[in-house]
Amino acid sequence: MKEITLSSLTVELIVGFFLLFIVVKIVGRKLIRQITPFAFIASIVFGELLGNALFEPGIGLIHILYSIFLWGLLLIVVEYLGQKSLFFRGMFEGKPSALIKNGVVDYEALKKNRMNLNQLQSLLRQSETFSIREVAFCYLEVDGSLSILKKSKYQKTTQEDLKLQETPVYVPVTLIRDGNVLWDEIRDAGFDEAWLHKQLQTQHISDYREVLIAEWLEGDGIFVQTYAGGRSR
Repeated sequence: MKEITLSSLTVELIVGFFLLFIVVKIVGRKLIRQITPFAFIASIVFGELLGNALFEPGIGLIHILYSIFLWGLLLIVVEYLGQKSLFFRGMFEGKPSALIKNGVVDYEALKKNRMNLNQLQSLLRQSETFSIREVAFCYLEVDGSLSILKKSKYQKTTQEDLKLQETPVYVPVTLIRDGNVLWDEIRDAGFDEAWLHKQLQTQHISDYREVLIAEWLEGDGIFVQTYAGGRSR
């Protein structure tokens, strides 16, 4: 059984360091940024290969060289195939998925990507978009980030540009999500069941379970989208 000494560990660390550096330089920045699921997995395996090899008895320098060389070669082959073939590019990198089209949430796309409305709203807020009503198109990129195209009236224009007086800013209140009424949110906003029922009646909706998402924004009213894909204000 191999005894780990400081000298052997030092040599293996130095060799492993430069091998990883060379492979990453060859493969490119995608491995560092982990912008695709494949790159994410590859970066994890790279670290595990070197870490386990360094401290595993019986694993020598030749095994480290072989493991990193073979894994690096596989990455280079995959990268080459992705550049030359749309089929392999789609297989290894994936494709963006449209979650919102023409202002309508694509519920089937959400389910396909194993997302729910909570997660979608959270990602939108992280992109400085606090209401679904602001969004014309929204794409889930292969790295898990969102690309958002806002409706024209919600695109950034500063008060200073238009020389307008500042107006109060309100946070949208989610009233219904996935057919479930969020009573705590409604009560915190100072509303009640009768108010909600009246608001839905104005949109010709009688059953909460028909509603995929319903929001209230002070000064802009209610925004409703049903599971059927219809939306109204």
